[in-house]
Amino acid sequence: MTRKLAAYAAGLMACSSITAPVFAQDAEEQAAQRPNENVIIVTATRRAQDVQDIPLAVTAVTPEQLQNQGVDNIQEVTTLAPSFSSSQAQLASGSVVLRIRGVGTTSNNIGFESAVGIFIDGAYQSRPGVALSEFVDIERVEVLRGPQGTTFGRNTSAGALNITTVRPDVSEFGGFVNAGYGSFDEISLQGGVNLPIVQDTLAVRLTGAYRERDGFITLVDGNGTPFGDSNDVDQWLVRGQIGWDTESGLRGRIIGDFSKSQSSCCSPIELFQSPLITGGAYAAVGLGPSAGNGQPTVSTNPFGQKTFEKALNERIASANAAPIADIDNFGVTGEVEFPISDSADLIFIGSWRKYESFEQYDSDFTALDIFDVDGLVLELETFTAELRLQGEAMDGKLNYIIGGYYSDETIDQSVSFALGQDYGENVGALLFVPTAGALGANPLTLFTGIDPAGTSNTNRFQQSAQSYSIFTHNSFELTDGLELTLGARYSWEEKDGGFTQTAVNNQICPATLGALGAIPAALRPSFIGLGCFGFTAPADLPQSAALPLVRTFQSEFSDEELIYTIRLGYEFSSPINVYASFTHGYKAGGINLDTTAAVAGADPTFLSEEVDAYEIGFKSRLIDDALTFNVAAFYEEFSNFQVLEFTGTAFQTFNVPVAKSTGLEIESLWRVSPELSINASATILDARYPEDCAGTSTSVTVNSLCGNTLTNAADFVAIFGALWEKPITDTVEFFATGQIRLEDDQRTSTQAIVPPSAAQIAAAGSLQAAIDAAPLIIGDVQDGKEFINLRAGLRFNDGQFAIEGFVNNLTDNVTRGVTFNTTLRGSGAANSRSAFSLQPRTYGVVLRAKF
Repeated sequence: MTRKLAAYAAGLMACSSITAPVFAQDAEEQAAQRPNENVIIVTATRRAQDVQDIPLAVTAVTPEQLQNQGVDNIQEVTTLAPSFSSSQAQLASGSVVLRIRGVGTTSNNIGFESAVGIFIDGAYQSRPGVALSEFVDIERVEVLRGPQGTTFGRNTSAGALNITTVRPDVSEFGGFVNAGYGSFDEISLQGGVNLPIVQDTLAVRLTGAYRERDGFITLVDGNGTPFGDSNDVDQWLVRGQIGWDTESGLRGRIIGDFSKSQSSCCSPIELFQSPLITGGAYAAVGLGPSAGNGQPTVSTNPFGQKTFEKALNERIASANAAPIADIDNFGVTGEVEFPISDSADLIFIGSWRKYESFEQYDSDFTALDIFDVDGLVLELETFTAELRLQGEAMDGKLNYIIGGYYSDETIDQSVSFALGQDYGENVGALLFVPTAGALGANPLTLFTGIDPAGTSNTNRFQQSAQSYSIFTHNSFELTDGLELTLGARYSWEEKDGGFTQTAVNNQICPATLGALGAIPAALRPSFIGLGCFGFTAPADLPQSAALPLVRTFQSEFSDEELIYTIRLGYEFSSPINVYASFTHGYKAGGINLDTTAAVAGADPTFLSEEVDAYEIGFKSRLIDDALTFNVAAFYEEFSNFQVLEFTGTAFQTFNVPVAKSTGLEIESLWRVSPELSINASATILDARYPEDCAGTSTSVTVNSLCGNTLTNAADFVAIFGALWEKPITDTVEFFATGQIRLEDDQRTSTQAIVPPSAAQIAAAGSLQAAIDAAPLIIGDVQDGKEFINLRAGLRFNDGQFAIEGFVNNLTDNVTRGVTFNTTLRGSGAANSRSAFSLQPRTYGVVLRAKF
C-alpha cells in the first residue's frame, strides 16, 4: 500500500508527454542555421531535436506530407511509413490493430491493449479506436520504431505513434479553411482560427472538421437485392485550446476536444463458401435458393470458388441489416512547463478522456438471421498524469529526465446477443453431413421441443486498471561526438475485472443439456457447443462444473517490470551519425474480457509481453546536405507474445512463448533542386514465429503458429515518391506529387493452418505430425499489391489559396485487412472464410485558404 500511495502521489502530477521545453529553442536555432534542409524538429526523446540528430529509428511526417497523401486518420499513416501498417475488423471501437515492424496485438477484445502506443499531445490513448478522430491542424506525426518503454512508458513493445497538434500562437492572428468533394459523395470541411488574447502572452485556437462519405461496400439481402451500404464515414470534431507563453518562461496549454462518429463500420465480404453451402446442406434445410421458398441465400452472390480477388472487387456483402455505430469521444489535456532554472524545467501533463459508444451489427455476416449483436454499449474512461524534471548539467554534457507516471482506467461494456429465426436451421445444416440429414432441419427443436429463435442475453464486462511508474532517461557526452544514453522505467500494473450476466432469456441451453441422454454420444459435443452457444448461453449452470459451459468470473492481474535501454551514438562529422542500442521493453498482460474466458475453469488472465530489441543504424546528410539517407537494422525477440484468435464460435486468448522480428529499414530524401524532391524508403522484414516458438507449451493453437510469419507482416514494403513545385508567375505556383507503396504477400489471419483436433492428433501419432498434415487456411494470404496516390494543383499568393485534385489507390486495388472464419459457418477446413476490405480507389478536389 505504501508503494501504491507513493506512486500515486508522484503520478498525480502527470501523463505520457511530448512537449518541447526550453530545449526547443536550441532545436529551432539549429533549423535556422540550415535553412535549405527542411529540418524537422521532433520530440521522440522528450527533447526537441532535429530528427537527424536522434540516435533512434523515427519516421517524422510533416503537415505537408499528410496533406499531399490525403491522410485523414492514424490508420492512413501507413501510406507514409513502410514499417507501419493498420487493419480494422467489424467494430468501430475495438478492432483497430496497429503494427510496427510487423508486430501488433490482434484484438477484438476490450481487455487487450495495443502494442503500438498512441500519444496525442502527450496524452496516452488507451485503445487505438479512441484515436480514430479526424486528422486536422496537425503539427507533426512521429512513428517511433521499436520498443519505447523508457521514454513513453507502458504498452509500447512494438513502438509508438506520437501526434502533436498545432499549439496556439500568442503573437499572430491567423487561420485556415479547407473544403473538399470526392468519390462516394465525400464532403469534407476543415477549419481553424488562432486568436491572440493578450499579445505575446495568451492565445486561443479553435479547430473543427466534418467529413461525410457513402460506404464502398454494397449490402444485399437474401435475394441479392441491394438495400444499403457499409463502411461509410459520418463524423465531426471540434477542438479548443488556450495557450500561454510568458516572459518568465512559464508556458503551457489546455486542450479540450469533442468528436462524434456515426459511421457504419464494417461489413466483411465472403471469400470462400463452406462445402456445406456448395454441397447443398443449407438448401436441404430450407436456407438456400434451391428451396424456392424465398428464404435468404447463404452467401453474397454466391461466389463459390471464384478467386478471392474477384470477390473483393465485387465489393458486395450480404446482411440482414447494416451495422450501426454511434460514438462520442471527448476529453481534456493540460500541459504546463515550469522553468526552475536556466537549465532545467519541471513539466506536467495530465489528461482525462471519456469514450462512449453504441454499436449494433449482424454478427453472422450473411443475409440469414442467425446471430446478432443487438447492442454493444461501451464506456471507457481514462485519467493519466505525468510529472518530470528535465534539464542540462555539466556544461551541457548531460541531458537528464526524471519522472513519475500514473494512469487510471475504467471499462464498462455491456453486449446484448440474440439468436435469430434461422439459427435452428443453421444448426441443421452444420449437422447435416455427419447425420446424413437424419435429424431434419432443426435438430435442437427435434430433441428439446424448443426453437432457439429469440434466445437472448446481456453480458457485462467491467475492469478497473491502474498503472504506476518512475523513470529516468539520460544522455551523456563521453567525448566530443560520442554520446551514451541510459534509460530505465520501473512499472507496476494492477487490474481487477470480470464478466457478469445482467439479463438472460435462454431456454434452449438447459433443454439441450437435459436431452443429452437421447442424443447419440458422438454428437453430444456438437449439441453442447451449438445448443449452449457461448455468447448467448446462460452462465454458471450446474453442469458447468463438468462441461465446457460459460462461467462468470472476477479476476485480478498484477505485474511489475523494469524496462531499460542503453544506446551509444557517435557523430563522425556534422552530417553523419551512427548508433547502436539495446532495449528491454514490456507490454502489460491482463484479463480476457470475453464470455468464454473461464470455460472449463480456464484462467481468464493472460501474461505480460516482453521484448529484447537490438538496433544499429546511421543517419546522414550527403551531397552538400541535399540528400538525407538513413539506415536501421534490428532484431527483436518477444516472449509471451499476446495473441487473440476468433475460431468461428469463440475468442481464444493465449501467449506464444517466442516471436521474432528481424529486418532492415531505409529512408531517403533527395532535394534534387529547389523545385524537385524525391523520396524513397523500404522495410525488409522477417517477422515470424520460429519453428520452436511453442517452447514447452502443448497448446494446439500455439504449436500451429510455429514456423509461420506474423499476421499482416509483409516481407517487403517500399515507398517511392516525388514532389515537383514549379513557379508559373510571381504569385502562382504549380505543384504535383505522386507516391507508390509496394507491399509483398502477407498473411491476414491469426492462424496459417487449421489446428488439428484431438482425434487428428491421435490418428497422426503426434502433435507435430498432425500439424504437418493440417490443411492451409483458405484465402489466408493476400497477394502483394501496389498503391498509387497522385495529387496536383495550383497555389496562389505564396500558398494563401490553393486548388488541387487527387486520386488515391489509382489502380483500385481492393485488399484485405483481416481474414477470419465466418461465424457459425462450418468448422476446420470446411469453415466459410470472410474478410474486411480496405478502401478502394477514391478521387476528388480540395480548395484551401489561409488567413
